[in-house]
Amino acid sequence: MRNSLFLLFFCFLLCLLYKQNASAQTVPSGKGQVELGYRSAKIITVDGKQFKDLNRNGQLDPYEDWRLSPEKRSLDLLSRMTLEEKAGYMLISSAALKNENSFGGGAAATVTSEFNEEDRLMVNNVFTKKPLPVPMLNIAGTTKGVTQFHLRHFIFRANASTRITAEWANRLQALCESDGLGIPAIIASNPRNHLTKDASVGLSVGNTSFSTWPGELGLSAMHDLKLVREFADIARQEWKAVGLRKGYMYMADLSTEPRWQRIEGTFGEDANWVASMITEVVLGFQGEKLGKNSVALTTKHFPGGGAGVGGQDPHFDWGKQEHFPGGMFENNLIPFKAAIKAGTSAIMPYYSIPLDTKYEKIAYAYNKQVIDDLLRKQLGFKGIINSDTGPIEMMPWGAENLSITERYQRTLEAGVNLYSGTADPGKLLETIRKGMVDMKRIDSSVYKLLYEKFVLGLFENPYVDVDAAEKIVGNKNFQQKADLALRKSIVLLRNEKNSLPIAPKTKVYFESYLPKRNAKPNNVIIPDKNPYGLEFVKTPEEADMVLLWISPGSKSLFESDGSPLYLSLSKNGIDVNYVNKLIAQKPVVLAINYTNPWVIDEVYNASTIPDIKGVLATFNTTVDALLDVVSGRFRPTGKMPFTTPVSEAAVEKQLSDVPGNKKGIGYALFKFGEGLQYPGK
Repeated sequence: MRNSLFLLFFCFLLCLLYKQNASAQTVPSGKGQVELGYRSAKIITVDGKQFKDLNRNGQLDPYEDWRLSPEKRSLDLLSRMTLEEKAGYMLISSAALKNENSFGGGAAATVTSEFNEEDRLMVNNVFTKKPLPVPMLNIAGTTKGVTQFHLRHFIFRANASTRITAEWANRLQALCESDGLGIPAIIASNPRNHLTKDASVGLSVGNTSFSTWPGELGLSAMHDLKLVREFADIARQEWKAVGLRKGYMYMADLSTEPRWQRIEGTFGEDANWVASMITEVVLGFQGEKLGKNSVALTTKHFPGGGAGVGGQDPHFDWGKQEHFPGGMFENNLIPFKAAIKAGTSAIMPYYSIPLDTKYEKIAYAYNKQVIDDLLRKQLGFKGIINSDTGPIEMMPWGAENLSITERYQRTLEAGVNLYSGTADPGKLLETIRKGMVDMKRIDSSVYKLLYEKFVLGLFENPYVDVDAAEKIVGNKNFQQKADLALRKSIVLLRNEKNSLPIAPKTKVYFESYLPKRNAKPNNVIIPDKNPYGLEFVKTPEEADMVLLWISPGSKSLFESDGSPLYLSLSKNGIDVNYVNKLIAQKPVVLAINYTNPWVIDEVYNASTIPDIKGVLATFNTTVDALLDVVSGRFRPTGKMPFTTPVSEAAVEKQLSDVPGNKKGIGYALFKFGEGLQYPGK
């Protein structure tokens, strides 16, 4: 009995050791050998070199041979794939962790790195907590998605810890390795490195374990392209460390329609400046050339979505039209040309129907003139065209009367290679089997998608070191650079009689007045640590100076209901009467957090200007950063990424496709590129 127990215990230890080894097997690089990471694949030795037998046939096939070019390997693997595998490979589906709550539906339990195995087909509350007038996202359990639907592209939406994210990525890659031809997964995400006001599914993950930088508008406001490149390279290192190898970002759209609710995710209104920003971002994430250390980017939303009628967004039926009354469609293309030149791996078309152009009035994903003729032939883009989420079932604008298979046919003929928003390839397969599309189009798409994975080195080693990831992501050195960016993103717009920086020992009442939906109106801030040389007091009556930081913004994008959009403070959650009372009491420094070009004439006008000693613009930054600027510990250098209008009436009269700096005399309160510095050195 004792021997039997000992034997059982010994077997248990062996199993544990095997499990640990199975989760961390590598062939190290050196002397002409590339590093291999594997779990279930056997290792083959040929000519003294080692290779992974991904399809388990006991021989080295060309696609398994890392000595061959990505082109040859892609063609070989393409020839081995079944039609079912090809169709599944052309979908990118949202993936969910066990207990994850990214898609709403109540509070979640503790999130783990285990797979969500519950099918959620036709979920109505993916983008909003109420049903939309269109069907919603189609999600499959991870194991089913990989083994039955042949999915190999996934969007990771969860805001999980570094360890859980990395462990989940490794689990997914191990599952893919064990199935069929052993094709690895590529895991994409929306932005994860920014402070953001609207952290919604499909927009931005928000504040995470990654290094925390200003919002995209803030990166632009820094006016420091070198630091933008450093940001992108730091983010690349963090993303790669946890297994995220594809970014659904960044937006090359121009913020020409000031009411658009997605301006927060843009780099502003000026096409040439946005082109410079996009160039640095692409080169920082991908490098001069896509390779094994890159994070591949998907630049969006071609050919630009910033000119929607009334500022409405084409996620909704009421916002499906984009117009160009100023005749500036071509201006939108400038940042995309820069992204193509920099080598962006993929481009995502938007949902809009174009008006006032020579192009067909059908959504861009269906629009052969826009995708095939303009993007492919005229602009020379050779990479992946990745649909936005749900143009087939959810937002088929201009193609509503077509069947699902006819919608696939139209988008395939237009040039779409990868479809986001569904996990089930059934209808795509039906389209192909009916002969509705030339098989060459399917093979061309699959080839492009395979090629990207080979170039990224995922076939050799898709696994990450979880312990190393925890040391890399959000580390102190990375955050120091991000902290610099948070300060550089603040723009000084007005400085009456050089009232800023605030003199040392000044008694300051600091209030962050947020929209009522987010916080109580009187959010008095007295820092725990005070290196600023100021004396913070609890009431305006005690103060020599009031520092008031307002953050307008009422509804998130996915709470939209089609009602008119406005930019005035009173219609975006700010009690202007309360603000004006504060201004009347004491001299005020007014800081405004911009996610849109707000109209501030209700608080900044002829009667209040004498009492407002300074105006600053922030673009999602921190209290510490703002206090460093107003106290003079950091000298502002930022520039406005867009023009702010003088009034709501000016907004109503403006042309949606015309940048603010070209909208004419009488439009601007603060101009694009405007920004003051403190006097002296």
